[in-house]
Amino acid sequence: MSDMTETTPGWLSTDELESARARMPILYVEAVPVRVDDSGEVTSIGLLLRIGPDGTVSRTLVSGRVLHHERVRDALLRHLEKDLGPVALPRVPASLQPFTVAEYFPTLGVTPYHDPRQHAVSLAYIVPVTGDCRPRQDALDLVWFSPQEAVSEAVRSEMPGGHGVLLKQALAHVGCVG
Repeated sequence: MSDMTETTPGWLSTDELESARARMPILYVEAVPVRVDDSGEVTSIGLLLRIGPDGTVSRTLVSGRVLHHERVRDALLRHLEKDLGPVALPRVPASLQPFTVAEYFPTLGVTPYHDPRQHAVSLAYIVPVTGDCRPRQDALDLVWFSPQEAVSEAVRSEMPGGHGVLLKQALAHVGCVG
């Protein structure tokens, strides 16, 4: 009998993930990438531009699952690097207390957050980045907005599943909106 630990990077096969999504909440992390000035005030917010499975173009935040036996801090760093590139230089907060917990439901209207695939619980963080951000994976682009632009109805309406609500909460948390 082997004492080897299973370390497959995907954690679950596609079929296993679909089965798990149908039966239990899945843990996610989400990050709002920001640029800050020398006093720590948020000067801009980075939003990813993606094409969804149905072909629609939308703006979104850095987001992804926490894998089995992965620390939340490691998951956050992994998704920031995956979406923003290896030299984004994110400064993960010393305290891993999220600014909010977003509960995504497959049923519309239970919360402001909706994911038709699953019930998901997401720990949401504001993460300053200081390096060169170059979107990777399935992101088309990363656009930096001023706090005022980011909370505009025009930008938030381009964010599906409640990400616009999450963005507004993030900016309120750092004192950028009332």
